Amino acid sequence: MSALAAVVLLCCACSRPTGGDPVSASKSDLENTVPAADMLKVSAPDAAPLPSINASRALQYTKEVSSFGPRPIGSVNHKKLEEYIATHLKGDNVEHDSFTAETPEGKLPVHNIIAKFPGTKDGIIVIAGHYDTPYYLRNTAFVGANDGGSSTGMLLELANQFRGKTRDGYSVWLLFSDGEEAVRAWSNTDSVYGTRHLADTWQKNGTLLRIKAFLLQDMIGDADLNIDRDQNSTPWLEDLVYQAASRYGYQSHFFGRDTADEDDHLPFAQKGVSVADLIDLQYGYGNAFWHTPQDTMDKISPKSLQIAGDVILETVQMLDKMPAVPAAAAQPAQKSR
Repeated sequence: MSALAAVVLLCCACSRPTGGDPVSASKSDLENTVPAADMLKVSAPDAAPLPSINASRALQYTKEVSSFGPRPIGSVNHKKLEEYIATHLKGDNVEHDSFTAETPEGKLPVHNIIAKFPGTKDGIIVIAGHYDTPYYLRNTAFVGANDGGSSTGMLLELANQFRGKTRDGYSVWLLFSDGEEAVRAWSNTDSVYGTRHLADTWQKNGTLLRIKAFLLQDMIGDADLNIDRDQNSTPWLEDLVYQAASRYGYQSHFFGRDTADEDDHLPFAQKGVSVADLIDLQYGYGNAFWHTPQDTMDKISPKSLQIAGDVILETVQMLDKMPAVPAAAAQPAQKSR
């Protein structure tokens, strides 16, 4: 990486370089006996139609989410956004994971929202994105159009894509994750509150073993979209995402940079789930718009939302067609600096 990119990553609190514990794998013997490369070859038949989201609708959702202003956990605006999401998911099978988190600012409520769309195959694909904004920016003009807004708008649009359809593939669970942002300053204990709790919960009740892939999307509305290749994601799943992007001719928007991102996917990666983090960590020149009042709707592009949403849908379609999903390989978390 360039010196500039290293400096940028040094100050990122939404998705930090990490040096945590190695991830571990716990999948079936069948999955471990089939080489990942062979699985990927059969996952993308050329004749398969390419799915497409409604980018204008995703953009409108993002605008409406941003209009709530700062949305830190425990705030009135956060509660209003919860109600907004619930309204759009009305009639869907929705599960709630609510708890009280111990934070540097005391006890605060955290509320994960999971919309479930059943499939015919045994297994689950989780598509996640956070909807909160940083607690320490609660008294500023920060609206988080890209950071928190675009991920929420995308999940609402993906719900439209899966709603009312019989899925000839894995079940898809859309996770509106809460408490991703630091309350005071990013650390292993002051970040990703929602996914840390949910990964533990799903490990205890056996759900974790059913998850075939965890796809995280974060900061995907940037008009100058360049999705990073994340060294803390699962290599075969990152490869699959790139294959999906290439089918549309979107590959120039993917993996021009290598980073090691600390984000909502890590609690699952550390428990042996295959994960991919779709994130663009260069938001404005020198990351100038990130976590500032400049993170506004004029920086968001419907084309970028189209790219990210289409690639997510195609990645799901490719996963559905794989004869077996590879296990996540055990690997130590990497650092970008």
